[in-house]
Amino acid sequence: MTRTVFTGGSVFDGTGSEPSAADVAVEHGRIVGVGTDLDGDEGVDCAGAVLLPGFFDCHVHVTVSDIGLLSRVQKPFSYQFYEAARNLWATLGLGITTVRDAAGADLGIKQAVDDGLIPGPRLQISIGLITPTGGHGDAWHPSGMCVPLLVPHPGRPDATADGPDEVRRVARTMLRAGADVLKVCTTGGVLSPRDDPRHSQFTPEELDVLVTEAAMQGRPVMAHAQGAAGIKNAVRAGVRSIEHGIYLDDEAIELMLGHGTWLVPTLIAPVNVVRAADAGVDLPAAVVAKAREVVEAHRDSVRRAYAAGVRIAMGTDSGVGPHGTNLEELALMAACGMTPPDVLEATTSSAARLLGLDGELGRIEPGLRADLVVVSGDPYDFPALASNIREVWKDGIRVV
Repeated sequence: MTRTVFTGGSVFDGTGSEPSAADVAVEHGRIVGVGTDLDGDEGVDCAGAVLLPGFFDCHVHVTVSDIGLLSRVQKPFSYQFYEAARNLWATLGLGITTVRDAAGADLGIKQAVDDGLIPGPRLQISIGLITPTGGHGDAWHPSGMCVPLLVPHPGRPDATADGPDEVRRVARTMLRAGADVLKVCTTGGVLSPRDDPRHSQFTPEELDVLVTEAAMQGRPVMAHAQGAAGIKNAVRAGVRSIEHGIYLDDEAIELMLGHGTWLVPTLIAPVNVVRAADAGVDLPAAVVAKAREVVEAHRDSVRRAYAAGVRIAMGTDSGVGPHGTNLEELALMAACGMTPPDVLEATTSSAARLLGLDGELGRIEPGLRADLVVVSGDPYDFPALASNIREVWKDGIRVV
């Protein structure tokens, strides 16, 4: 096997330390050395660049490319799988080599990437969005029509559940279908026109069953949770991460600190809903009003959570907004008071810890998989970061 050495640049190792000059040697798809004057069979010139670990996005929807009602009913069923291939490629081009799909991708899409049929980041998948009747994932509209973002199919079973017994059945069904993590709605949301982000969904008893079923299979639970009461229900039940966290109160933050619960802010998500509406996308008026309403509360919640020491990992809800624009999230995180090294740590090693991959990914150190991103110029220039990506390597192979 060829030994490749990245030379002449600086290294951000993913731990939050400032970049420093170093070479990185890669062999057999893994990092085998970090230091000076390393030798190898081939060299990658990193002059004027910084080498970073492969990025993570902990909240995407790769089978979703837009949120308009009309477009959903006009696309053939199988079109979503080709869109997923395109969206995965766009994501990989940003240096994002690992994603957690928060409902939509099935086991076939994950395996297609793993087997090399399509290029893309490696995936953790949740299969479906576990929701109660009338909840955030319920696609019912006042006309009586259901227009779901995610149409059930054999690889993505229906995820609606009411009561502990149905929650248990749906949890087991998702796990059988290949879920690496279970995704549950514990509050209403922005994109669902018939509920309120501040209102709770699922009882503590239902959530306890869900977390228990996941834990029995060694799987975590991620919770779409926007209102304070629903966030607290999720944290008390033992979910691993709160997604969005729009209306955090002091008690919710204290509970998250006490339980070690992660926050995946997805600050760009409501911004992208507003952008879509302003661009003329057909969205219910209630959805647009909620998106405009939550933006500042969302930023304030993330600001206070970070200041308190809540663990944060990067996620975007891409699919709600365009895939390939994921790195816009980093500037929004910085605007909430996160230091630039902390933003990059949340996008690398912290995200790897959330996903249980910190023994393999997220840092530049010997023994870890060689997911690497070569960035020209200043890696803290977040608005320019996407355009400064020079090369992307995954498992020691140049993929972009």
